[in-house]
Amino acid sequence: MAQVLEFKLPDLGEGLTEAVIVTWLVQVGEVVAIDQPVVEVETAKAMVEVPCPYGGVVTARFGEEGAELPVGAPLLTVAVGEATTVPEAEGSG
Repeated sequence: MAQVLEFKLPDLGEGLTEAVIVTWLVQVGEVVAIDQPVVEVETAKAMVEVPCPYGGVVTARFGEEGAELPVGAPLLTVAVGEATTVPEAEGSG
């Protein structure tokens, strides 16, 4: 059974407390790999691609492009586990 995990905006270092979503790199329903960049954000110091620590299917995104999010706010949710793989067609072979 799949488990849905929430990925929060990580601390991007140097005392930064928020970031602005510049570009989403994934869509809801898309399969992502572990450490795949999922969103590009801008901080007071730089543009950063944020990688997701989970592999699975994106089930939700939080925040539109241009929105400012505080560190620790949810970025997206990912369904991980057996249900994230596409089952093979029965009777094939």
